[in-house]
Amino acid sequence: MCRNIRQLHNFEPPATSEEVRAAALQYVRKVSGSTKPSQANAEAFAEAVDEVAAATQRLLGQLTTAAPPKDREVEAAKARERARARYATSG
Repeated sequence: MCRNIRQLHNFEPPATSEEVRAAALQYVRKVSGSTKPSQANAEAFAEAVDEVAAATQRLLGQLTTAAPPKDREVEAAKARERARARYATSG
């Protein structure tokens, strides 16, 4: 359920608002135990996503690092290689 939550800090270009919102949505889905809330809970669910996204955006804006920014394509290639090695079938 939380596979879409990725590290968003220290990338070039910086995380987009869509990436922040997607991470917030996955977080709220995880803690609520629901991928799609009932009509009775839809408003609370949407409000939680908005609040988590806003908090995440503030956090990303305030974090500092001396490390050089990571390249998204390089990090994605590393992740694909780790997955390939992890799920490779043996013989």
